[in-house]
Amino acid sequence: MRSVGVEEELLLVDADTGEPRAVSAAVLAVASRDAAAGEEQVFESELHRQQLEFATRPQTRMEELAAEIRRCRAEAAQHAEDRGVAVAALATSPLPVSPSVAGGRRYHWMAERFGLTAQEQLTCGCHVHVSVDSDEEGVAVLDRIRPWLSVLIALSANSPFWQGQDSHYSSYRSQVWGRWPSAGPAQIFGSADHYHQQVRDMIGTGVLRDEGMIYFDARLSHRYPTVEVRVADVCLNPDTTVLLAVLIRGLVETAARQWRAGAPPARHGELLLRLAAWQAARYGLENRLLHPRTMRPAPAETVVRALFDHVRGALDDHGDTRPAQEALAGLLRTGNGASLQRAILERAGSLRDVVTECVHLTRGQRPRP
Repeated sequence: MRSVGVEEELLLVDADTGEPRAVSAAVLAVASRDAAAGEEQVFESELHRQQLEFATRPQTRMEELAAEIRRCRAEAAQHAEDRGVAVAALATSPLPVSPSVAGGRRYHWMAERFGLTAQEQLTCGCHVHVSVDSDEEGVAVLDRIRPWLSVLIALSANSPFWQGQDSHYSSYRSQVWGRWPSAGPAQIFGSADHYHQQVRDMIGTGVLRDEGMIYFDARLSHRYPTVEVRVADVCLNPDTTVLLAVLIRGLVETAARQWRAGAPPARHGELLLRLAAWQAARYGLENRLLHPRTMRPAPAETVVRALFDHVRGALDDHGDTRPAQEALAGLLRTGNGASLQRAILERAGSLRDVVTECVHLTRGQRPRP
């Protein structure tokens, strides 16, 4: 059974005002102190000081992955509380913010090189790693999961607000992230050799600093023997993160089986995939999506069900079908993070209240009625 690991980026906010706080170094110092006392260190800095990232250990059983995500979120909340702040699983800040780039030579290079694009990248994503047997299998997977990634954007969308305004997107994070020159859908590579040559050529241009800046929607990890799917917003509800992990493992396993059976990848070009991603980011689950098989509009629920059916065989083999069905039904019923944020705003009346309530939802607490 393939192992799965999750990386989540969290927003550091003032516990009273909801405004982002540039205190990641102080929070990481607390985490390092606790790690020295025996607690595992799973936290890292990100591009901006208003962010904190964690990575779970790889898991094969999804209930154990769920426990890992909740544990890491709880530890992040405790470390933040020790420095007078809170963590929120928000993919963008609802309130206005002036992002502050973190220290370190790499981040300073990025800030100098990319100017406002880097300065404005205070966005929080969720990256899911799924183990593969080889780079050749991994590239075969990348080639075959491309059409389905936009559906993951719709499911995870959790960034409706930007600089104090409604963006009119469900995932505005994906629009901001798309400003990086290496971001977005990739071509069909066909082989591991071609993939690695393309990566070398991209770095050789000098536009990108290193392999870590290959920001494809899905890529071979440069650190682990995994395929890394990077399209999702950080999810407000940790159960949604687990659902994403289940579906992505299903996509990887299904694609690997297709490759072994000699089935070719769908030939959709990058331009159509960009349009599918834009549609998913704009509307989330509340309108029509582009169907991954036809690249024509279809009701969002129809497209989501098509994804589930596509990976059903892998889910059955992993014992994930029933929990995935229940989680998906709950998500379709209650809405994604963007829908929840807008509902909180309509009920509570202020973006400050949105952030405050999302701090509680980050740890899996139920939304207020």
